[in-house]
Amino acid sequence: MAPSASSPRSVGEETSRASTADDDSSLDPDDIYHILQTRRRRDVLRYLRTNDDPVLLSDLAEQVAAWEHDTTVENLHSDQRQRVYISLYQSHLPKLDTRGIINYDKDRGTITATDLTPQFDPYLAGVESSASDDPWPYRYAGTVGCSGLLLAVTASGLVSVPWLAVSVLTVLAFAVVTAVHVYSAFAEA
Repeated sequence: MAPSASSPRSVGEETSRASTADDDSSLDPDDIYHILQTRRRRDVLRYLRTNDDPVLLSDLAEQVAAWEHDTTVENLHSDQRQRVYISLYQSHLPKLDTRGIINYDKDRGTITATDLTPQFDPYLAGVESSASDDPWPYRYAGTVGCSGLLLAVTASGLVSVPWLAVSVLTVLAFAVVTAVHVYSAFAEA
């Protein structure tokens, strides 16, 4: 039997990573990215950020399933709940528990955050805001609407405005909205 080129290295890496997690100090960036590469694990950590008390596996699975299917917990189908529950129970929660990121009591079905859990907060901050919370598409749409209204009024002859002025006002409106958007993005960062 030929030795695997990756086996000795993988075992050594896992040992060093596990000892890092056992130190309760910090996680290696590679570990953080590995944990976050799965949406369900990101959702587990996101849910734990908002709950200080122990969380029931059933409640966690329902919320993760609702996020995945872009619906509410009340509108979930039982098969949607069950798929997420099984995946969390068999794979994701044990992995997070083994690495010391959560405390998972399999017998009670409870999950609690550990001292390592907050290390994921900077990576999850963008996950919580959805596209519907972003006001900028509405601001750009409003600018398009106002420009279209100005164009329609000018084309109908109700108002006598030179076409050059309409063009300049339209470009200026988009320039202002874009400049404010860029400024606010830098101010948030």
